Amino acid sequence: MKYFEAKFTIKPYDEVAADVLTALLGESGFEAFLPTEDGLLGYVQQQDYNEEETQRIASTFGQHIVNYTIREAPEEDWNQTWEQEGFEPIAVDDLVCVHDTNHTEVPPCRYDIVINPRMAFGTGTHPTTRQILRQLCNMDLSGRRIVDAGCGTGVLGILSAMRGANHVFSYDIDSWSVENTLTNVALNRVEGFDVREGDASVLPQDASYDLVIANINRNILLQDMNRFVGALKTGGQLLLSGFYEEDIPMLEEKGHGMGLRIEKKGIAEGWAMLLLRLVDIGL
Repeated sequence: MKYFEAKFTIKPYDEVAADVLTALLGESGFEAFLPTEDGLLGYVQQQDYNEEETQRIASTFGQHIVNYTIREAPEEDWNQTWEQEGFEPIAVDDLVCVHDTNHTEVPPCRYDIVINPRMAFGTGTHPTTRQILRQLCNMDLSGRRIVDAGCGTGVLGILSAMRGANHVFSYDIDSWSVENTLTNVALNRVEGFDVREGDASVLPQDASYDLVIANINRNILLQDMNRFVGALKTGGQLLLSGFYEEDIPMLEEKGHGMGLRIEKKGIAEGWAMLLLRLVDIGL
């Protein structure tokens, strides 16, 4: 399997712009990313690379100038350094600690989650992931049926299982995320998982789930909200993140028309989280 390596530079550089660029490139077929001092490296299978789409994404950043170069990735495992070095343990208060198998000296916490990520995100470093981890620790998940939409490393579903969920339906469009989630589920010895490859179309529309978790970008959340609602029981909850504070009114309006009502809002470093409840599926 041959890959292209794309080197993106962002001027002026900031982490928010890098996060947005990562999300947009992920939707266009890029599979993994590594941060650099002034941007990021992105990796995409040669057969999936779309030059026109990459140019379009690079030109949509307003005050930021995004330039990139493309080369064929070396034959060696381009993600080997990340997998070998891992990441520093991440603690969310004294509730959750996320770490890899290379780091065993971790701060004391209620839930210890070990993962071997195959990409440089989905570990708990991002404010959106941290907000959801914290929120899950403050919810009664005992005996619940949970959806982890766009599961990535599977860390949100794993915490849900540790918190007592008896069934977790996880899905992601990327095969490496599905494989990584299955690996991490086994590492943490949690059960009750159904992990699928695909987009929201694989989500059962049987109104049998108590909670849908979706940490995805705003456009995908808007696009897939009807499927999230179709999976929820009346009275079920939808936990969203992956968007900015200014996006809240748009998501609230979309959800309101489907019978969703906001129960809680959270903001961290400009990134937002919403907890909504389905009160009237007939609206």
